[in-house]
Amino acid sequence: MPARRPGLPPRSAVPRTRTPAYVTVLAPAVLTVLLGLWGIRREGSLWQDEAVTYDMAHRALPDLWATLGHVDAVHGLYYLVMHGVFRIWDGGLVALRLPSVLAMAGAAAGVAALGRRFAGTRAGLAAGAVFALLPVVQRYAQEGRSYALVTALVVAQTCVLVRACAERRRGWWAGYTVLGTLAVLLHEFALPALAAHGVTVLAARLPRTARAAWAAACCCITVVTAPLVLLSLRQSRQVDWIAAPTAHDVLGFLLTAGAGLACATVLRRRTTAVSRRAGLGTAALPLLLLLLPPALLLLACVLRPLYVDRYVLYAQAGLALLAGAALDRVWRSVTPRAVPALTTAAAAVVVAVLGPVGTDLRSPESRTDDVRAVSRALRDVAVPGDGVLFLPGSRRVWALQQEPASYGLEDIALADAPHASHTLYGEESPPAGIRGSMLRVSRIVVVREPTRERHESDAREEAKEATLRACFARRDSRVVGTARIDVYARGDAC
Repeated sequence: MPARRPGLPPRSAVPRTRTPAYVTVLAPAVLTVLLGLWGIRREGSLWQDEAVTYDMAHRALPDLWATLGHVDAVHGLYYLVMHGVFRIWDGGLVALRLPSVLAMAGAAAGVAALGRRFAGTRAGLAAGAVFALLPVVQRYAQEGRSYALVTALVVAQTCVLVRACAERRRGWWAGYTVLGTLAVLLHEFALPALAAHGVTVLAARLPRTARAAWAAACCCITVVTAPLVLLSLRQSRQVDWIAAPTAHDVLGFLLTAGAGLACATVLRRRTTAVSRRAGLGTAALPLLLLLLPPALLLLACVLRPLYVDRYVLYAQAGLALLAGAALDRVWRSVTPRAVPALTTAAAAVVVAVLGPVGTDLRSPESRTDDVRAVSRALRDVAVPGDGVLFLPGSRRVWALQQEPASYGLEDIALADAPHASHTLYGEESPPAGIRGSMLRVSRIVVVREPTRERHESDAREEAKEATLRACFARRDSRVVGTARIDVYARGDAC
């Protein structure tokens, strides 16, 4: 009998069924696509990050390249991908979000394939279905940002890692390197996934050649992506808005970690002696993928706040793998009498996820803001000839879809438009110029986000506030999500 390759569960430890492998992989992918297409337009709403994607992807390639040299290089590859998508089909919100739907479907297929390899067909189907149903996965499957694509690449990279450790062919390690490089180029916070992979490889009983191959792959990924990382460090001011982790952030991580550990406990208690010697076992790799990336981001906050849960969205694949394997173990151990109760409980969870939670995720209120709602409110309160002022200047993101000039307003602080200045939000005049422009008009509509004002204050923002206090009086105000729109009229003091 040939010796078993270390690094994977032995074939005897993985339950076999007659379900074809393609069914295990395709079923969760189809489910993810169906959920992703459900309400994909989100009632025509668009939140600020998606508005940036839409604007950047519609810039000419020379303008886009010049902009990335100043700001947002971390998302540069994604903008190039979306530029290509819109060149092929400029389908508005559907074209903006469809790549994320398809990427998340690919991630679900990868999760199912991993689950099948680790714990059998039923566990793979369960893992893929759990992944597709996770509210956070449903949310970012319908978002015009890079997180779904990064998740798909990290899951694919994890699949290739498992094959590379099992078969020890150079081609698999080359594929691992390429996928890891693409993931990091799409978003640098794919790097913590390498840490999860590395700890797994080092802890497993693998040959020294496999460990050396993983280290070489990481070195290649680091060398290729280092220029982007260094450029992003020079542009780090764009993440100044990230605050220190709140109790809500920490609690969310702890609850997710607790769920993963509970599933791992079920697997450990019900694992045979053979599968405990499996190297990259059923629980080790998924658990590290779930815990290590977000934990590293939280620890990095000691130096600088960087933790945003969507930056490590791919960690949810680890939770789905653990949950799928645990559900399979529980299902195989229940008595016939318990089957109806277990089925009812599972159905109730699915109904809750697809009912109130799923409906809420597809409403405009599920996001922090709606660019189009802010534009409508601005148009309602303003009259032609009014000045408009954004506090802070980055809130001009709410005007990317429809410029104030299109309904007769003057952006009084703006010196150069975003496209002309190769920036995200345009270049504003110096403080003295802003004050002079404000004093030329009798009414100003101020579009502000109070939480951002605290993090993005500078001399320009101080000049805006000082002039408003000294020379204008607030006449009207309304709140639209996180935006507040104030109407100021000129007083007698200036």
